Amino acid sequence: MSTTLRFRLNGEQAEMAAGSTVADAVALLLGDESPRGVAVSLDRCVIPRSEWTSTPIRIGSLVEVVSAAAGG
Repeated sequence: MSTTLRFRLNGEQAEMAAGSTVADAVALLLGDESPRGVAVSLDRCVIPRSEWTSTPIRIGSLVEVVSAAAGG
């Protein structure tokens, strides 16, 4: 059984430990930055923030993390 999970994160190849969740992918991408104003889709389905920690990423998953932008 593999301990490495390969998937696409915002169009780029990414690797994390097997068993990683959407919340782990957000943390990988944002680092110490707050996830406020962030939305996530997993395999083209929006994942509610309340489900980030319980939604696993699978090998080959497509994860998109987007931030709301303010401006005028």
